[in-house]
Amino acid sequence: MFQFIYFVIHAIQPFLVPFCFVLAWGLIILTVWSIISALVDSVRRAKQMHEIPCANCLFFTGDYHLKCPVQPKVALSEKAINCIDYKPKSVSWYDRINSY
Repeated sequence: MFQFIYFVIHAIQPFLVPFCFVLAWGLIILTVWSIISALVDSVRRAKQMHEIPCANCLFFTGDYHLKCPVQPKVALSEKAINCIDYKPKSVSWYDRINSY
């Protein structure tokens, strides 16, 4: 039995090194691809979240109990991107003077 195993190991030994080489590089390429894919998805998600206009809305309270009295279920979510009740905050005279 051991002679058969010895014979099989010596028979596949020339193919084992190239197979492990390809397998190792495949694992490295798969890992790099996975990391790049995660980064691209994170950037795409961040761009989408920056389109939410709630922080600049007149009705946004900033209170975590009731973020928006007009659309409380939609506030600060992806559904608020095209909110029909969005009204931009007016710029106060103090902000106009200090912007120069």
